[in-house]
This record gives sequence, C-alpha cells and structure tokens, in this order.
Amino acid sequence: MSLTDSIIGRPLATSEERAEHIGVAAGIPIFGLDGLTSAAYGPEAAMTLLIPLGIGGVEYGWRIIGAILILLAIVYFSYRQTIAAYPGGGGSYTVATENLGEGPGLLAAAALMIDYILTAAVGISAGVTALTSAAPSLQPHTLLICLVILTILAIVNMRGVKDTGTAFIIPTFLFVGTLLALIAVGMWKTVHAGGHPLPMAPIPAALPATVGTLGTWMLLKAFASGCAAMTGVEAVSNGVMAFGEPRVQRAQRTLTIIIGILMVLLFGIAYLAKTYQIMPMDPDAAHFQSLLSLLVTAVFGRGWFYFLTMGSVLLALALSANTAFADFPRLTRAIALHDYLPHVFILRGRRLLYSHGIYALTGFTAVILILFGGVTDRLIPLYAIGAFLAFTLSQAGMVVHWMKMEKHPGRGWHMFVNGTGAVATGITTIIVLLAKFKTGAWVTALLVPVLIAIMWVVKRHYSRVKREMADMTPLNLVNLQEPIVVIPMARWDRITEKAMRFGLLLSKEIKVVHVHSDDEEGSLDEIWDDFVMAPIRKEGLQEPELVTIPSTYRFIITPLMDYILELEEKNPGRKVAVLLPELVVRHWWENALHNQRVQLLKLLLLVRGNQRIVVVNIPWYL
Repeated sequence: MSLTDSIIGRPLATSEERAEHIGVAAGIPIFGLDGLTSAAYGPEAAMTLLIPLGIGGVEYGWRIIGAILILLAIVYFSYRQTIAAYPGGGGSYTVATENLGEGPGLLAAAALMIDYILTAAVGISAGVTALTSAAPSLQPHTLLICLVILTILAIVNMRGVKDTGTAFIIPTFLFVGTLLALIAVGMWKTVHAGGHPLPMAPIPAALPATVGTLGTWMLLKAFASGCAAMTGVEAVSNGVMAFGEPRVQRAQRTLTIIIGILMVLLFGIAYLAKTYQIMPMDPDAAHFQSLLSLLVTAVFGRGWFYFLTMGSVLLALALSANTAFADFPRLTRAIALHDYLPHVFILRGRRLLYSHGIYALTGFTAVILILFGGVTDRLIPLYAIGAFLAFTLSQAGMVVHWMKMEKHPGRGWHMFVNGTGAVATGITTIIVLLAKFKTGAWVTALLVPVLIAIMWVVKRHYSRVKREMADMTPLNLVNLQEPIVVIPMARWDRITEKAMRFGLLLSKEIKVVHVHSDDEEGSLDEIWDDFVMAPIRKEGLQEPELVTIPSTYRFIITPLMDYILELEEKNPGRKVAVLLPELVVRHWWENALHNQRVQLLKLLLLVRGNQRIVVVNIPWYL
C-alpha cells in the first residue's frame, strides 16, 4: 500500500458509492457537529455583550437564549419540510434558484460560501479557546494550533464521508454526554440547594451586582451574537444525498436529533449560568476562561471531570468544522453545475469526493484564521449573517414552491410554516446585520456582492465559451493545407534533432529560427550543411530554411515572438505550427538547473497568438 493510500485511503470505484452512504448515527457528527457545538460559544457570545450589566446581565442572557430557542424551533420545522420537498438535496442555493430566480440564488450561494468558511474558522478557533482556557500557557500558540487542526481535518475529510463519520462519532457523543451530565448534575444541585447552589471551586469572573443599564440596542446586539448558536442548521437539508435509503426519513430523523440535543444544551447552559450567577469573562482579560470552563468548575470543580469535559469540548469544537467540509464541496458543485464557479468543482476525486471544494475551503479558512489570529471573539461579528440570509431565502423559496403545488395535501400548512420561518429569519438577518455592522459585519456585507460579481464573471466566460465552441455542422475539409513549421533552435543536439524529424513529417515548409547574440561563441550556420542539409539532400526531402536573427542586446524571446507573429500575418489562411524542444528532467528540483525560456515562449504564444498559431511540445526525457 502506498503512502497516499495509507493517509487518505485507497481509490474508490464509482460502483462503490452506495457503500459510502451513511445512517443517522454517522449523520449526527458529519452534519450536526457545527450546530451542536455552537452551544459552547453561542450563549457566551450573547452574554459577553451584557458584561457591563454585571450579574444583572445573567437574567437578560437567559431571556435572549429563550428567544433563540423559539427561533430555532421555527427553523427546524421549516427545514423538515425542505428535506421532504427536495430529497436530492435542498440547500438554500437550490431552493432559491428554482423558486425565486437566478439573482436570489446567487445571493444565497455567496452567503452560504462565506458562512461555511467562517463555520470552519470559528469552530477551530473556539476549540483552541477551550484548550487555552484549560492550559493558559498555550495561549501564545493559538494560531499555530488552529492551523495544525485545520490540516488534520482536511486530511481526515479526504478519506470520504463514511470514514469521516466513523472517526467523529466518539468525539461527538463524548461532547454531548459530558455536557448533558453537566446540565443534569447542575440542575440536581440547584434543586437540592433551593435554587441557589454554591460553586464547587472559586470562580474568577466575579462581578458587582450592577454596573450599567440595559438599552434596546445592547439587547439586540446580544441577541445577534447569540444567533451564532443557530449556524449549521441547514447542513442536513443540503446533504440529503449522503444518506442511505430511505434517505428523506433518515435525514429528517438526523435533523430532529441534532435540533433536540442543541435546544437542551442551550437551555441547560443558560439555566446553569442563571442559577450559579456566572457571567462570561472579558476575552481580553488575563487568564481568560470560557463560560463553559467556568460552569464546569462551578458544578464539578477542577477534578478529572473538568479536564474530560474541556477535552471533549476542544475535540468537538475543532471537529465541528467538519460540517463545513461536508457541505461546502456539495454547494460549490451545485453552483459549478450552473457555470457560476470553475468546473473543477464538479470533478470527483479518488474517494468519490468533490476534492477541489475541500482544497478551496482549507485555503480560505487558513487565510481567515491568519488574518484574525485564530481568536474566536474577533470572528464572531462576521458570523451568522450568511447563515440567516440563506435561511431567509430558503424559506421564502419554499413558500413559492408550495404555491406551485396546488394539489399537494396540507399545502396551506406548509406555506404557513415556511412563511413564518422566512419572516422570523428575515427579521433576524436585519437585526444581526445592524447590530454587528460596525464590529465586522460590514466585511461580510461587502464580500457577498463581491462574490456574486465573481460568479457573474465566471458565468459570462462559460457562456462565451459555449457560444464559440458550439458547432453542429459536418467536418469542414475545405482549404486544408500543411502548416508552416517553425522550430526555434539554439544549437544542434539530440532534442533539436527529434524536433527536426517530427517537423519533416508535418510539413514541407520548415523554418528553423536561430537567434544569434554578439557574445555567443560559434553559430548554427557552421554545422548546418554537414549535420542537417546533407542528410536531407541525400534522401531527396524538401529543404528547410535556416533563419538567423542577430540579437545585439542578447534578447532571445522577443525576436522569436516578432518573427512568428510576422510570419503568421504574411501568410493568411495558413496555420503556423511552432515546435518547442523541451528537456523533461527526472526530479522536479532539477528544473531549476535548466533554462525555462521554452515555458515563457509557450506562454507568450498562447497569450499573444491566435487561432492559426499552434504550439507543439517536443519532449526529451532525461
């Protein structure tokens, strides 16, 4: 087995695709980890903005999470219907394009692509934040740890959907299990303490009873930040095709379990923060700890369970980026099928994956992590806008879908559910955009139209190519002529001999072009008759023409280009075949030891030439 096979698995045949389909158990970590782990930073993101209120902010944080839970329930019922209506995968891009048109579809596509990239970046950075909370000495190495985890995730995902799901099942259920244990024990202690439990260990984030006052704007900003807990909800509807039959039922069951667990986690964390009177720490404070770290310390102390829980949080948060890795390639493929992204995103790799989507996501995520230093709180303001914009367009598209289905039973109820979802998420999108605009949302708002413009340019290019390439006429055999063959030749050697032999097969009109500089010792003229012309005359073949171009300033490429373009212009209707002798070395690093003029000349001929100039490589394998 090769090293590549050992790392990312053996190549899979197309016929093996069915074996790669997954069930509910694997679907939860693959499509739900992002949503589930948002419970680790969503409540904290909301409550951090309420720090100026002191302990009074805990009560308002509890209410904000309640509002988010209601919104989450609305979105859940909406996406259950989307899965049933689009068993082939009903992501926002597909639904919006089919029901609302091209423009809204591209808006959804741009929003989703940004959201998936930020999902990967936020998930990894939040996981590393959990690690540095438990081990503050690692805080200076935050970015490096983020990039290492990103690399590992990319490699694991290259193994395929099934292997990825299997690898992530244990970390996912360990994360869910430890947090459910935290919530259950915390609630039990709360009940037995009469609603006022005492922490098992000192909490460093002590705050005064009140510091400031709550304004509507602060409340909206806190709600907007807390909505980060709802990202990833769309993942299941976008990846329905990954499930085995009956795929709709399995996808709906997976979505139900994911949303059910997420609601319990959000409720439980907010409840414990309220009863234990714990507020998040300032992210810039010395010895910063996450809200989860403070809660686990309060309920269990700093014993073995603390480190088990924080370890599971680290693993799950870091792996939550897998949701983006599962869905981003499917999204880019769907967009590329409509010619709005390069067609390379349609190609399937050795493990039946859309590998180029994984490469692109890895690269963009690395850039985001580097730009923001891997710090979660710097990334959160950019987050959730794309998700909620996609939610809104998807649900609005579903309303139009049901309007078309006039004979569908329960059509009115379906329209009501999706309509409610569209209104609720639409209002939330506006709130999130306004509340986070100054702190970073403007970046996302700017990137969306930029991405749409790029997709329009790509589409325009492919449309032009299709128009030019379309030809439904029979083969045209009129005015067929041999090409004029041009062979650039610096010296006579085995490579140029090979080019000469091939040129003699192509045409009777051959022009050998030799650029001679003043400081060059010897000339091709000196050996031309003995080594080239004598054998040709002996065989009675058409004699090639040697064209020697003097180069006072030792330029090589420019005189060659001028000669070839002039030759093409003087011979309208004739093709000019340029034969480029090229040395092919055994090791990649040996390329640096040889002149790369051939590569430059080839590039210039392709850029400045036209339909009548043909470039032919004549390789010599060293």
